[in-house]
Amino acid sequence: MTPAHLALAVLTTVLWGFNFVMIQVGLQSGLPPLLMAALRFMVAAIPVLWLPRPKIPWRRLVAIGLFLFLGQFALLFTGMAAGMPPGLASVVQQSQAFLTALIAAAVLRERPSARAVAGMAVAFSGLALIGTTAGSGGMTALGLGLCLLGAASWAGGNVLLRGAGSSPGGPVALMAWLGLVPILPLLGLSLAIEGPAAVGAALAGINLSGVAAVLYLAVPSTLVGYGIWGFLMARYPATTVAPFALLVPISGAASAALVTGESFGAARLAGMALVVAGLGVGALTLPARWRGRDRAPTSR
Repeated sequence: MTPAHLALAVLTTVLWGFNFVMIQVGLQSGLPPLLMAALRFMVAAIPVLWLPRPKIPWRRLVAIGLFLFLGQFALLFTGMAAGMPPGLASVVQQSQAFLTALIAAAVLRERPSARAVAGMAVAFSGLALIGTTAGSGGMTALGLGLCLLGAASWAGGNVLLRGAGSSPGGPVALMAWLGLVPILPLLGLSLAIEGPAAVGAALAGINLSGVAAVLYLAVPSTLVGYGIWGFLMARYPATTVAPFALLVPISGAASAALVTGESFGAARLAGMALVVAGLGVGALTLPARWRGRDRAPTSR
């Protein structure tokens, strides 16, 4: 990978990590979580006006959008509003990597490798350790549970994306068209759950912090981040690009500590370290000279 492309990969992880801080900014500005998610996709979907529709059947496009965007972000935003600090949320969301493997094993009959299973065990032990701290430091069991369900929805969207084909407009076009799917459901859920009065008051009183949060979530996080990711994926092997996602929880936790002053404590830091270590065990590819050690010995 060239230095310029390496810098782009790192930039993407920073954009995605800071995403969680901006969700918190939007919530603190007074935007209800479901309404904020709807506004995010209303902006992110604007490029459909000039970008071609992906060559994906409508039924599959809608199904992907429901899991990848509606379920994931409705649950994540609501979970953070219910008591999930941004730094911890950035770590917990990465459990989608192993949930994707579990769903793929059940639905697509893909057997995870021994290293992937070991990585899952390490990561889930970290999540369990984080779970023991619920009720302190701004985190609630409800917030943690909703964020885990959001990660599971993301995982379901990942499996649906498998074999969906490429978009003639590239990854930005795909994300924009998928962004059309959750807009009306999110608006409907917002009116039903958060209430017309709260929605109207939030829209009438939206401030610069709320506008900045929505624009950041829609443009740098969704369109720019996924656009760079797709650009790199088209030029390098997935095994070269994918491990950079391991930096997202690190940049998310660092951003939360620097911007919001979030502190983690020994148990949470240990749990976060286990999650990142588990992701590394399952996602990173061993050098060729080591791969023989990853296989069970054969009898002679």
